[in-house]
Amino acid sequence: MKIYTKTGDKGTTALFGGTRVPKHHIRIDSYGTVDELNSHLGLIRDQDIDTHYKKMLMHIQDRLFTVGAILATDPEKAILKNGKERLNIPKISEENIERLEQEIDNMNTALPPMTHFVLPGGHQTVSFCHIARCVCRRAERLASALNDFDPIDPLAMTYLNRLSDYLFVLARKLSSDLNADEVKWIPEKQ
Repeated sequence: MKIYTKTGDKGTTALFGGTRVPKHHIRIDSYGTVDELNSHLGLIRDQDIDTHYKKMLMHIQDRLFTVGAILATDPEKAILKNGKERLNIPKISEENIERLEQEIDNMNTALPPMTHFVLPGGHQTVSFCHIARCVCRRAERLASALNDFDPIDPLAMTYLNRLSDYLFVLARKLSSDLNADEVKWIPEKQ
């Protein structure tokens, strides 16, 4: 299989199902941002962190491929002529969201309560988490904008929202694990 097809040379690309849209279409921006997020998670996973977090990040990366596939599917072509769904993969489930919530709760029990906003940084790995969290929030905003005119699976939206929370708490937990300074944001006095 060739990597280059030349079909996008004029600024369009195909959605799952064959519909061609401009490469700047919000649907492309949505799943492209999910792909960008997935790459950032790979960068975090490549760090010297606990195996449990690495396994969880791999699970999340798998789920993000599903979110990307959902976003890349033309809703008008989501159901095949035989009545079956075009996406023949496990969808985002309530259990996927609950798993993120359980991970958040487990990490939070080992952390001091938050009394202030936290400045991103303190350790390179922690910074990678904060970058991923911001990209996740952007993916969520784009998916929300797409949803306004072309409804998407509500569980995919919820998953992105919960994932950004997970990444924030993971950043805090890694700060603790790595003995990094967690710098509270205290506004400068004028």
